[in-house]
Amino acid sequence: MDNSTLVTKFILLGFTGNRRVEILLFTILFGTYLLTILGNMVIIMITLLNPKLYTPMYFFLRHFAVLEIGFTTTVIPKALANLAVGHKNISVPGCLMQVYLYLVVGATEFLLLAVMSIDRYVAICNPLHYAAIMNSRTCSLLVLSSWAGGILLLMAPATALFQLSFCGPNAMDHFFCDIGPVVKLACIDTSVLELMFLLVATLCILGTLAINIVSYVNIISTIICIPSTAGRQKAFSTCASHFIVISITYGSCIFMYVKPKGTSDLDISKGVAVLNTVVSPLLNPYIYCLRNKQFQNALRAGFRQSAAFSKNLR
Repeated sequence: MDNSTLVTKFILLGFTGNRRVEILLFTILFGTYLLTILGNMVIIMITLLNPKLYTPMYFFLRHFAVLEIGFTTTVIPKALANLAVGHKNISVPGCLMQVYLYLVVGATEFLLLAVMSIDRYVAICNPLHYAAIMNSRTCSLLVLSSWAGGILLLMAPATALFQLSFCGPNAMDHFFCDIGPVVKLACIDTSVLELMFLLVATLCILGTLAINIVSYVNIISTIICIPSTAGRQKAFSTCASHFIVISITYGSCIFMYVKPKGTSDLDISKGVAVLNTVVSPLLNPYIYCLRNKQFQNALRAGFRQSAAFSKNLR
């Protein structure tokens, strides 16, 4: 324990030690990150500027886009910096803070996805009372509750996390600081901390997944009972994008975090982590945009207004 002060930084081994491959990865990752930020910023701006999108569904979608930007930003900029300069270092406090922010934003996303499922459930299964139930005050409280829940769920594990001691080795076989690789480098017994994180992951991921499943079972049952084919298609189209996002997000995170100790393969986990931190935040805004005609119309209207404004300036 006296040697714990010797470790002041970790070495993130990443994907490869080949400099040319690192430059290629930097280019791909940088382009992906820019597209992710751009796509989610478009959702935020369009849902803020277009009065037709002042509905609970787009209110939640806007906050989900904010979370997606925050989620990928906790990981990708540091990974890009390491790839750009060729070193792979991160300070111990910076690493622990990255773990905390990554998990808090991730937990908040799961809670918000459950809220979005409830919103779709009320809209389809109880449409006559939808406006009264999902009013602006309720929507704001649900978003705030998602943030508060994400912070509170991680409070106790984070307290234990920041008390870990590291006395070597300091090489981490990952491209960012995730809870599993960090715990493996600690020089004290971490069984209690691992159990805490497993319980939080199980509660957060599987608990919110149960809410999503119950909501969609009721939604599908209601859609089946709609007499007209057009009505069924319209009801299904409002939920399809959210269902696709749920499938991608939950599938990757269940693989990464809700599993028995000792069953992880770091090479596979790194690949799934790329899906979770890079691909999923990139795809989500495009999934919502491509499958939602109302959003597409709002986007076209926004482009027309921008073009008209630019023309007037000339």
